[in-house]
Amino acid sequence: MLDPMKEQITQDFAEICRRHRLPAEKIAKIQEAVTAILGNEDKSLPLEEVFQDLHQGSAIRGLRLREGLTQEQLAHLLGVKRSNLSEMENGKRPIGKNMAKRLAKVLKTDYKVFL
Repeated sequence: MLDPMKEQITQDFAEICRRHRLPAEKIAKIQEAVTAILGNEDKSLPLEEVFQDLHQGSAIRGLRLREGLTQEQLAHLLGVKRSNLSEMENGKRPIGKNMAKRLAKVLKTDYKVFL
């Protein structure tokens, strides 16, 4: 799992920390993307190609972890069932504009991240 930083240091810098063992094919794609970005600025890979299972719910999980909240705690703050939040995090339930705004307020981000 990749953890976002709590606070970005500069506009042109982002840090990615690997905490869990990833499958070899994902590691290879990440290395290819990093090499493409650092080695030749004209070449890059789409995010969806590197992280094929990425969806709006991934942002909920990342930001929830950044804030140190469990699903149960975030669900309580949002006034929803934990199972509904879990479905949103796993891309099995859509995130409407109203919910995106509620998430953004609690997770201290822009609501458009979730749409």
